[in-house]
Amino acid sequence: MDLIKFNDISELESEQIQQIYRENINPGQVYYYKILNYHKTIIKSASGVFLIDQNGNKILDFAGGVGSLGLGHNHHRIIKVREQFRENNNHQIGPYFFSQYVAALSKNLATISPGDLNIVILGNVGSEAVENAVKIVEKFQGPEKNKLIYTKNAFHGRTKGALSITDSKALKSTFRLIEGDYIVDFDRVDQIEELLSINNDIGGVILESIQGGAGVIIPKDGFLKKVRDVCDKYGVLLIIDEIQCGFGRTGKLFAFEYDNIIPDIVTLSKSLGGSNAAISAAIIKESIYKKAYSKKDEWFLQIPSTFGGMGEAAVTANEAINILYDEKLMDNAKDNGRYFLNRLKDLQAKYPKIIKDIRGKGLMIGIEFNDISQTFSPIISTLLSSMDKKLKGSITAFVGSIMLNEYHILAGFTEYNRNVLRLHPPLITKCDHIDYFIDSIDKILSGGIVEIVKKFIKMKL
Repeated sequence: MDLIKFNDISELESEQIQQIYRENINPGQVYYYKILNYHKTIIKSASGVFLIDQNGNKILDFAGGVGSLGLGHNHHRIIKVREQFRENNNHQIGPYFFSQYVAALSKNLATISPGDLNIVILGNVGSEAVENAVKIVEKFQGPEKNKLIYTKNAFHGRTKGALSITDSKALKSTFRLIEGDYIVDFDRVDQIEELLSINNDIGGVILESIQGGAGVIIPKDGFLKKVRDVCDKYGVLLIIDEIQCGFGRTGKLFAFEYDNIIPDIVTLSKSLGGSNAAISAAIIKESIYKKAYSKKDEWFLQIPSTFGGMGEAAVTANEAINILYDEKLMDNAKDNGRYFLNRLKDLQAKYPKIIKDIRGKGLMIGIEFNDISQTFSPIISTLLSSMDKKLKGSITAFVGSIMLNEYHILAGFTEYNRNVLRLHPPLITKCDHIDYFIDSIDKILSGGIVEIVKKFIKMKL
């Protein structure tokens, strides 16, 4: 067999990698990356806020792994802990013994979480945390009260249970999913209460503190507090999904803390892994957990999956928590996030025909561009408006592609609103990184939409 060895991997050329994606992974991904002109870039290394490509270019990573790179790439303390773990031959997998690594991580998560969010179930990815949270609701409420309320444009994961409460026709496709849950508009507590008042089969409400996939949608102040009150009134549990916006990204450990509430269950992942490990957690109120799993002979029902709490992942996440507090990264996210938003709003004022909205909290930011027809004079705008649906996201694609290929900046996109450029800078981001981003996008937008299109086409030739 002609197998690829470890030392061969770094020698793979772009064309070879693309061919493997076509034959063995996802041919559609190759097509999409070629449209964006991302296909020629191969990342060789990464450090801090930068990726390094095959040509030695430093790429400022403001996509941030969709919120996974809170500590940036390869934080020196994370690398040291992982190296020590291996040098000591510590055990990675040991489901038949107590794990001191899981114990330490769970204790620290309970310590930093507000109120009596004291019970932790570990997993590997955010979807798994959501699945565990949903199971807690059903176990707590009983089979007659197992439906959920979720929100429009919600994203909770790609596994079947999580996908059932994710509002995406494209992602749901034709899969056979769990049916019967209820959907409401985000930021509409009145719709939640109306459903609860007439349906006795609802056991919980699940929502994101900030909707990431929808385009960084931030609810009005007090919305989460009102939802908490309504849930208490009707005896249903509140699950808050902090997978993308949690772990200090908004300037607090959890974004829901801005509304001064405590949910019944919190889901956490992404940056919890210290940018080096796949790990997630469902953190549950002790009273909820003890009622849900009151029977001692059901202890095995909530045991994590085989790799949920794998030794090295657990110590990595544990060190990530310590770094978050030791380096005061939440303060950095709050202060530099405010600076970033102010600079972006100045940019919006400068280019009102191109930039529709700037929104964010901490270092979770969305730049929403206008539909392309709105960037032209009224006569041309009227002629082009019928094409807006087909061209939606085109400005985002043009700008994102130029940013990467000319200015070496990586920005992200969103699942639902393709007009939004999604930014998750690492929490270690400094003002000079932000200034470079602002100066670069300013130069891109300064020529207007015609010049942006010309630059994009030129790159494709």
